[in-house]
Amino acid sequence: MFIRHEWFEKNALLLLIGSLLTISIGGIVEIVPLFTIETTVEHVDGIRPYSPLELRGRDIYVREGCYLCHSQQIRTLRDEVERYGHYSIAAESMYDHPFQWGSKRIGPDLARVGGKYSNDWHYAHLKNAQSLVPESLMPHYAFLSETPLQTDDIVERMTTLRTLGTPYTDDDIANAKADLLAQADPAADNAKLVGRYPKAIEASGNGKEVTEADALVAYLQMLGTLVNFADTNTERLRQ
Repeated sequence: MFIRHEWFEKNALLLLIGSLLTISIGGIVEIVPLFTIETTVEHVDGIRPYSPLELRGRDIYVREGCYLCHSQQIRTLRDEVERYGHYSIAAESMYDHPFQWGSKRIGPDLARVGGKYSNDWHYAHLKNAQSLVPESLMPHYAFLSETPLQTDDIVERMTTLRTLGTPYTDDDIANAKADLLAQADPAADNAKLVGRYPKAIEASGNGKEVTEADALVAYLQMLGTLVNFADTNTERLRQ
């Protein structure tokens, strides 16, 4: 038996074929079962799709490469939970295409940053991070407050995400532009917005022109706010 095994290892072609066959079988065993269940991520109370303004803010977050310095994944380690809050659960990223877990923390984790600071703090921080955190290495993003937000394609963006599984309804898409403007304007009536997107936080825009900063702040203020972690037993959060 050992002689045959040695012969097999010395034959490069057979070893390659055997390795590929073994890896293929292992991959099939792991992947195929995933197609036999409804979802690999359990639904949790409170999780919803991004509002139109939050969605555009997330696009800007990705465009500016914020994920290169900030993670959005709190591990189940005691020091991380004590510093950042409840550990991240898969459901919080179920509508992310792609997810923003990140792999570096040049800056702090942002998974629970929503509501931690005021809107004004975020606008000032984007403009000049060092004015609030002197040791920060974050570049200045003052131009975001001076750049009008592209809103004409919000319906197309949401429609595309619906094809990928995000549960935007016809009503959500039909009112996308109105919801975006309502969330960006502190003086607007946002009752319908909150009805469609519970816990949506109004940005602190000027009410005249929506900027990229308004969208980014709305996105940041939502992070980590959707699930009630008062009871840290996640079993009770599942539907």
